[in-house]
Amino acid sequence: MSFRLVRQSKFRHVYGTCLKREQCFDNIRVSKSSWDSTFCAVNPKFCAIIVESGGGGAFIVLPLNKVNKAGRIPPDHPLVGGHKGPVLDIAWDPFNDNVIASGSEDCVVKVWQIPDYGLVTTMTESVVDLVYHQRRVGMVVWHPTANNILLSAGSDNIVVIWNVGCGEALSTIDAHPDIIYSCCFNWDGSLLLTTCKDKKIRIINPRDGEVFEEATSHEGSKATRAIFLRNGLVFTTGFSKRSERQYSLRAPGHLDDPITMVELDSSNGVMFPMYDPDTNLVYLCGKGDSVIRYFEITPEVPFVHYINTFQLPDPQRGIGMMPKRGVDVTTCEITRFYRLNNSGFCQIITMTVPRKSELFQEDLYPDTPGDIPAVTAEEWWEGQNKDPILMSLKDGYQATQKSELKVTKKKTNILDKMPPTGKVKSEEDGKATAISSEALEKVTEVSKVNDDLRKRIDELQTEMKKFKAVFLKQENRIRTLENKVSEMSGSGGTNASTQQQQQGRGRRVVEKLSPFPQPPAGPHCCGTTS
Repeated sequence: MSFRLVRQSKFRHVYGTCLKREQCFDNIRVSKSSWDSTFCAVNPKFCAIIVESGGGGAFIVLPLNKVNKAGRIPPDHPLVGGHKGPVLDIAWDPFNDNVIASGSEDCVVKVWQIPDYGLVTTMTESVVDLVYHQRRVGMVVWHPTANNILLSAGSDNIVVIWNVGCGEALSTIDAHPDIIYSCCFNWDGSLLLTTCKDKKIRIINPRDGEVFEEATSHEGSKATRAIFLRNGLVFTTGFSKRSERQYSLRAPGHLDDPITMVELDSSNGVMFPMYDPDTNLVYLCGKGDSVIRYFEITPEVPFVHYINTFQLPDPQRGIGMMPKRGVDVTTCEITRFYRLNNSGFCQIITMTVPRKSELFQEDLYPDTPGDIPAVTAEEWWEGQNKDPILMSLKDGYQATQKSELKVTKKKTNILDKMPPTGKVKSEEDGKATAISSEALEKVTEVSKVNDDLRKRIDELQTEMKKFKAVFLKQENRIRTLENKVSEMSGSGGTNASTQQQQQGRGRRVVEKLSPFPQPPAGPHCCGTTS
């Protein structure tokens, strides 16, 4: 007699459920861009989706609170539309649910501040514009532990690390010979993992751009993706030489020798790995697929254990994953997806672990990364690395009070704190430099005020032109009406004179034909004879 041993796992019976249609979002003009992006970003407050927009790029922001009900989105819903080209990627700030970054084909990265109640009118003014890339920006990623640190990657094969708080570039990484497919920080943000069109996977120091290790990821020529797991391992998705989709698990230091590599199918859609660090579950969502596969990563062979597949009737256009602090712990929900299809329907999918007890399940909800940064941007740039600050979900998620994002231009850039090269400048040179920098700041402020005044004057001139056009239109209309009135009065007098002439002519004819003398015309012409 043989016995089949079943692997013990608390996530072996995870199942997915679709919410009702009236609880989802419909009538969304999802972007038709061919760029390989998820087109959706979610946090506990908002759901942002890249949409089609004429005359530039835009994305829609939908509040998720109970006051704003889901359902059919009106066609004139306000958008965030300040880009001059199609938006390619969006990402919410992990420490401020009202701040979102967007990258576009106009080569600009914009950071936006969304009001708590959502959008009332279309937003076109961003908090800060980050300009450095020479070609389209296809990827934006926030740092997992440092505040206001943002990564952007473009088709110019350059990765830029930004300090959003002062609107400046901290470092640029030029280590890729071709288009960058994906970027991911590790658990404490000290390392950067990238994949490139040259089929290489690289581990890079994000501060100075030094490449620690590189290896061939997948042999196929199509796009690959790679993410860091919580334990430091690397999970990748890609294609084989025969264009079969694969996933692999690798260890840093031996990237060229995968721990395991498995072929899935022969579909041609790029697979996006969605990772939950609290449960060690990886969800594979392929672009154009109608399924979501999920796996569990464990130290036991074969290390990547297939759990199940969630089947849907229609293919997906994009997908967004809710952070763990936004799930419903009372129903044992461990993940929530916002799935987009080609018809403009945003479907909400919940992944649940079946439990009979209604109490808080501590084994399903360990402490998860919260919305408080572990280090500031300056501390991280100076070399400090810290794990994320964790929070408990036992009493539910309570958002901390956040102030609005304000960009302050510093007197000295962080890049200027590098050790000096060459001779040390004298004290007089330092004073002169300080004076010149202060003068430059004053000139910058004055020029900014002048720009604002010039902009206001242009707006007033535009308004005056509009009023002048309205006045001219009304004046022409009044003249037309006056002409019509005069014509009507002139035609009335002519008719009266013509009628009198006809009456006189008829009276003379009667006088000639009658044998009796006619009485004179006057007021008593109708009197009786005696």
